[in-house]
This record gives sequence, structure tokens and C-alpha cells, in this order.
Amino acid sequence: MTAQDFIRNFCIIAHVDHGKSTLADRFLEITGVLPKEKHQEQFLDQNPISRERGITIKLAPVRMNYTLNANNYTLNLIDTPGHVDFSYEVSRTLACCEGAVLLVDATQGIQAQTVAHFQAAKKEGLVIIPVINKIDLPNAQKELVAKELVETFGFLEEEILYISAKTGENVESVLRAIIQKIPSPKQSTHPFLRALVFDAVYDLHRGVVVFVRVVDGKVKATDVVEFLQNKAATKVEEVGFFAPKLTVKEELTEGEIGYIVTGVKDIRKTQVGDTITIQNSEIEPLPGYKKPKPMVFFGVYPKSSNDYVQLKEALSKLALADSSLSIAQEHSAFLGSGFRVGFLGILHAEIVKERLKQEAGVEPLFTQPTVLYKKENEIFLEPYMRLYIYSPNSYVGSIMQLCQKRRGKLIDVSYHKSYVALIYEIPYSIFIRGLSSNLKSVSSGFASVDYELIDFRKADLVNLEIRVNDMPVDVLSELVYRGEAQRLAREKIDRLAETLTRQQFRQIIQGVVSGQIVARAEISPLRKDVIKKLSGGDRTRKDKLLKKQKRGKEKLFVTSKVDIPQEALFSFLRGN
Repeated sequence: MTAQDFIRNFCIIAHVDHGKSTLADRFLEITGVLPKEKHQEQFLDQNPISRERGITIKLAPVRMNYTLNANNYTLNLIDTPGHVDFSYEVSRTLACCEGAVLLVDATQGIQAQTVAHFQAAKKEGLVIIPVINKIDLPNAQKELVAKELVETFGFLEEEILYISAKTGENVESVLRAIIQKIPSPKQSTHPFLRALVFDAVYDLHRGVVVFVRVVDGKVKATDVVEFLQNKAATKVEEVGFFAPKLTVKEELTEGEIGYIVTGVKDIRKTQVGDTITIQNSEIEPLPGYKKPKPMVFFGVYPKSSNDYVQLKEALSKLALADSSLSIAQEHSAFLGSGFRVGFLGILHAEIVKERLKQEAGVEPLFTQPTVLYKKENEIFLEPYMRLYIYSPNSYVGSIMQLCQKRRGKLIDVSYHKSYVALIYEIPYSIFIRGLSSNLKSVSSGFASVDYELIDFRKADLVNLEIRVNDMPVDVLSELVYRGEAQRLAREKIDRLAETLTRQQFRQIIQGVVSGQIVARAEISPLRKDVIKKLSGGDRTRKDKLLKKQKRGKEKLFVTSKVDIPQEALFSFLRGN
């Protein structure tokens, strides 16, 4: 037998908050990677935002050793996120593994991401081990959830494992199942190195450190390797594995998961999903994983122009490890220089915003979200998504009523013993403007969703322009549905009128659609009491002063440049 026969590469996939990171904790304890007394909960979630929110937002690899039947096995685990916005992280993980532990909460059952991750794992041809977690809780319904797994995914009842990741009950049986059921990496006949880059971090002193799965061949320090996509060559400074900290190894061989310190200082020369090989090798790149497409776009600006360079560098470093980010420069007449950044979803944008603040010390301003529209022969096309909703039976009526109201078209509905699955086709712009939170509200938080982009369809859109004294406010203008333009215009100008401060001149705020004013608000000017000093005299003296003041105000209205304070825009956009 070869060393490869004793390697198992696997991941844990599940819906958010079903216990992935807690199960990883127990694995680390059982295999002795971390002593229990020095252990902190959700150890692999080292990102402070992960801990703060209680969710995994970044994949995390770790190597463990486990002995079974007198054989020592190397287990490479990649802990993955569960939220729909981070499905791309899961796709990278699946491309590096031969098997997956499908974890389901005994109190919640099958959820949206349970289904999505299962389908993705099956598509990759992975061996899947079904595990029901949280059996220690008093409201656990393990028999009912087991029936769901059998009915929905076709598992055999006897292959389902029941555990409590929190207490450690029966967790060791999962490790044994991983060794017995998940195959070792396939033997390769390829003569040259091929390693799939599934993640990367930037080290200030050592440059880019790439996380790889070695599919063919081997790599060691001093080798000169090449990134196939950019044809960038570099000398390897160090290789090793995750224990979970970076641990130096003489070489990484076929089937192993580890890291390569590249020494590359220009982060644009490396890309997640790329293939690394020995320089001048004539090989085909690995298929890697499906490259994610940004779905929602924000304008991202520094609160101070002095922070522009810092913001640019911070975004560039985040884009290294997050290939789903798209970044382009843009300029606003009111906010100055900034960037148009594409994200996979609203939560993805929130996480990036927090990372910019915590990791780079930059306080960014995000404008209102937009989707990517297309225009063909003066006709607008908008992205449509297929929305999968999983909910307890009692909330179906409220969910259907909400989706119908928000331009959703019901495609399918299927009833199961403990939940209902609904499929809608709906504009993506509707989803990012609150549908997700609305669904949580009408279902008391029990509904879960998954979605995928399907196509672009014709949309009756108009450009809603917000003006202050006839000057367009670029960061507040957007494409909206024609039938909703007047209502949205009224909402925007009313909110802007509340945030703007009074000036020496009158401020007129207008919502304009196709050259027509559809909504209007006015902020009256500050007024000095010019007749206060008059102690007497006839009325004509007072009228003369008042008329002079009026003419001055009218002149100011025409000649003064409207300067909307940035804090007013910040307040408006934060409210969005």
C-alpha cells in the first residue's frame, strides 16, 4: 500500500448554524491536534467576524491523524460556511475532497443549504455520510429528521449516524465512517505537478501564501513553479500543512492538502481556482471549481479622501482570497473617488465591510445596492433568480402571499412531513431589497432560502433621479420599476429632506423620472430678522428691507452651489 492509501480528504457541509464548527472542534480534540483544556469553541473560526456573528464565513483547512485497526490515517478536513452567500467557498472545498459529512440539526431538519450542498457534493461525485447532530437537546426529533433524509436524499436508514457535537457523544463513529467509506485520493499517472489553488492569504513579509490540493506530482521548497492562468513564475520558499497553524514539511505529494509560500508580492498574479505546476511543463489546467459571479453591486467610498489609497489596498488584498469580488474605480460628484464593488449577496457585502473596518482600519461608506442590468435595443433586461424556500407547513400561506406581492412566480410546491418546499422565479433586485428579511419575518424566522441566477428578462425600468436645486445627486439615483417610481421618489426625497440642514437659501428636492417631476419637497431657508432693529417708522421701511432680503434669497437660490454635507449622505445611505 502507498502513503496515499492512508489519506482522507473530506469536508463538513450543512445549513448555517447546524453545528459544523462544533463538530470540527470535537475532531480536533479526539485526534489530539488541540488539547481540550487549551481549546476554545469554534476553533477553526479564527476570523473575529465569524465569532461575533456565530457563523462560518471562511473555509478553514486542518490536518489530523487518527489510528484505526493499527493503521495511522491522515485526515484533511476543510470546514466550510453554510450561508447561501458563501456557496462559492463550498464549491472550492468540494473540488479538493473525495467525501463529505452532511450534517443536519435534529431540531431543525433539512434546510435550504442542506439541499444545495448535497446536490453540489453529488455533482462532484463525493461520498456523502449523513449525520444528525444535536441529539442531546430536549426538542430533538431525530427519527423524524432521519425519515426526511431517507425521503429527500435516498439515504438508507442504517447508514445515518446520530451524534451530539457539543457533548462529543458518538462523534468518534463519524471519524471511523470517514476512514471506512470515503475513498483515498486516486492514483495519478500524470508525470508533472498539478496543484489546485483553493484559497490564499497575503503575508506582509512572505508575500502570497496559497492553499493547495496536490492532484498530481509533488512540490518542495526551491522548485520554480508557474501559475497557469497568468503565466507568473516564482521560486517556492516553503511548503507545509495545516495543524491547524502552518507547519513546515519537506514536500507536498500527490493527494495532500497544504500550503505553498510563493514569495509573490503582486497579489494580482495569483488567483484562486488556478493550477500551479513546475515551470515550462506542458499540461492542461485542473477544472477547479465554478467561478462565482457577483450578483449585487455597491459603490464603496472612503469617509475621508485621505483614506482612498488605504481603501484601495485593503480591497485588493481581500480580492486575493475572495475571487468573487469584482472591483472597478468610479467617481461621485458628491463623494469623490471610490469603487464599484460586486458581491455575491447582501451578507457577503456586510462581511467585507466589517473586514475592511476590523482588518484594515478603514471606515468605508457603502451606497445603496444595485443589480447588474443589461440593455438591448433600448430595452432593459434584469437578472432573474430561482428562489428555493423551505418552511414549516404553518407559514406557507403568508410566504406565498408575500412572494406574489413581490413579483414572484410560483413554479412548484411540494409538501413533506415537517416542511414545505416552494420554488419561485423572481427578480433578483426584489430579493436584495428586503425580500429575504421579509421572509424571515412572516415565517417567524423558520424559513430558509437558497437561490441561483437563471437568466435575464425584459423589465419596464425607468431612471429615478434625485435632484437638489436642479443638481442631480448621482449616488441616490437608480433604475426602478415604472409602477413604483413615484412611491420610491416620495420616500427618498422625504428622507433626504430630514437629513439635510437648512441653508441661507431655499433647497428644493425633486424626484425626476423621464424628465417629469414625480415628487417634491422643500426646505425653507434660514431667515435673519432684518426688521428687528427698527424701533419705529411707517410700514414702507419694513417692506423695503423685507423685499431686499427676498431678492437676496432668490439670487442665492440661483447662484449658490448646492453643497450637500457628506454626513447627510452618510446618514441617508446608512438608513438604506
